[in-house]
Amino acid sequence: MKHILNLVLCGMLTACTANVTPVSPTQLPSTQTIPAPAKISNYQIRITGSSQTPKPTAIILRTLTPSATELPNATSVDPEGWKNLPVIPTVDASIRAIYEYGQSLGNDPHAFSIFGDCQSRPGAFFGVFETDPSLVESFSPELQVTVAYFQDSFNRESPTAQDGTTPGALLWTQWHHGDYGCSFAETPVACELRIHHPSFVIIQIGTHFESRNTEYLRKVILQLMDAGVVPILATKADNREKDERINRDMSVLAAEYDLPLWNFWAAVSDLPNRGLFVMKGRELQGPIYLTDEAAVIHRMTGLAALNAVWRVATGK
Repeated sequence: MKHILNLVLCGMLTACTANVTPVSPTQLPSTQTIPAPAKISNYQIRITGSSQTPKPTAIILRTLTPSATELPNATSVDPEGWKNLPVIPTVDASIRAIYEYGQSLGNDPHAFSIFGDCQSRPGAFFGVFETDPSLVESFSPELQVTVAYFQDSFNRESPTAQDGTTPGALLWTQWHHGDYGCSFAETPVACELRIHHPSFVIIQIGTHFESRNTEYLRKVILQLMDAGVVPILATKADNREKDERINRDMSVLAAEYDLPLWNFWAAVSDLPNRGLFVMKGRELQGPIYLTDEAAVIHRMTGLAALNAVWRVATGK
């Protein structure tokens, strides 16, 4: 009952709650605690499973065998100093192994997905990169190539980027309401992996008070890595939870898994009120919505982070 209340409350206490209709869950995430994994950077990643097993259950093993190919150094993520991290991450080349494994499974190299709330949906975030060609023409040649490469991922609605989404909601089989071609036998994460086959996922789960945030995020990250999908974690601009634990969780998990962290928090540090405002009619939520200026920074730094990670993963 406690976990049911947690998930229902997340829909009530999360930013972007308009048009969210809570439903009674029939399947909830396991209560089993997931330990932090050993780091995988600077080691070879070995795939297990027989040739008759297309999706082995134990996919990635960390070994103590140094990689035969010397990898470039990357800036380590300091979980205690996340506010000082760069906006665009210096990406650890160990993500190449995750990406290459995903390609062997048939992931679409031209596809990425977004796990987030209403400020991650196409109309508020990346959709303009497909609907406004003149805007894209103003970008650097490098970013123009990135936008062209990932066409059809920027402006699509998905079960994992919805109003009120939290890490727990991503693991709740009822959250997608059976829409987007999802079945009630699968979570939003499983559905998105099945219907879109992304090679990268941006995780920017924003304002909420979910008590098991880190545990749920670990489940999501492990599921992505087991599917050969490269997670890109992101911080947020607001601090509605009052103790900055959500951004700290993101930096801790990025450090544990040697994953890239897009530090959006730092990108808006110089804006008045961090680029946040109180939406009329939702005064109780406080300043959690992005101003027009902050929204532009949001999408442009997000694109730059995707570009950086994609190029390291593929060696482009």
